[in-house]
Amino acid sequence: MRRKKRGGLWWHFVSLVFVIILSFLLLMAILAYLYIRLGNETIQHRNPFPPILTIVLFSLVIGTTITVTVGRKILSPIADLIKAAKEVSTGNFDIHLNESHRVGEISDVAHHFNLMVQELRSIETLRNDFVVNVSHEFKTPIAAIEGYATLLQEDNLSKEEHDEYTGMIIDSARQLSTLSGNILKISKLENQELLTEQTEYRLDEQLRQALLLLESAWAPKQLNLNIDLDELQYYGNEELIMQVWLNLLGNAIKFTPEGGEISVSLRPGDPWIRVVISDTGIGMTPQVRKHIFEKFYQGDPARSSEGNGLGLPLVSRIISLSGGTIVVNSEPGQGSTFTIMLPAGSE
Repeated sequence: MRRKKRGGLWWHFVSLVFVIILSFLLLMAILAYLYIRLGNETIQHRNPFPPILTIVLFSLVIGTTITVTVGRKILSPIADLIKAAKEVSTGNFDIHLNESHRVGEISDVAHHFNLMVQELRSIETLRNDFVVNVSHEFKTPIAAIEGYATLLQEDNLSKEEHDEYTGMIIDSARQLSTLSGNILKISKLENQELLTEQTEYRLDEQLRQALLLLESAWAPKQLNLNIDLDELQYYGNEELIMQVWLNLLGNAIKFTPEGGEISVSLRPGDPWIRVVISDTGIGMTPQVRKHIFEKFYQGDPARSSEGNGLGLPLVSRIISLSGGTIVVNSEPGQGSTFTIMLPAGSE
């Protein structure tokens, strides 16, 4: 909760100047009174200039001392702010300014400075995590390529071994290509607030096309497809929305065992279009569900070579830019259901 607004900076300075001037006047009045009172008998026979000069000089010394002391107290928070800003400029985000000051403006500056440092600290943490995760994700396929390329240099390889090693190199190269492509896509989308290149197209046909593109993945596993799609015209970015279906359907196929079932339904509505993609796969624990839309997060501790933890964050960002929402329901061993709500508004 925000603290109460305290006295303004202008009023604070005006009050201090008034108090200092008033102190000068009172001090000079007291000294003048003492001078007249104690020196009344000889005042006619003495030169009054030296005592008056003494009073003025004494007042100036006292006034200057008070002004310097008060000035240092007022400027102390500003000096602290300058020092803290220098620390932040060197990359130290563990700085915290004292927010309890009688001057409201100074207290507000300290409060917002602390908020800024807190945000910078969070950004720095995310940046470091991003670098670590990207390094890890690139290291795995590169190491695989290096290892299998080294094995290919052996002269006594059989054709089966040669084909196996070559296939692993190709798979690792594809993984690198997918990873770099997803990083570029999600970086672009994170800095984008509005979708461009939107057109009107058949959403049901797009879902069928996505399933056909993934036929080489679901056909060998003999998965049962339960397709229930209403005919629907949708206005949006066709390329990005296709990326959503490919990612969600690809995950459903990957985590559903042989002979399992994948269901896809599309229902128009006002104001929302509802798409549901469900599977009878391995499901997710509550801990995994909590983090699946975070970049580079993978629920499988073995870090499956087929994924890089960017697919679902990319899906979430595209849906968000499209003005929609995505919700997942899943339990271990009971499959997963993704519900996507897209706005039904047209061009």
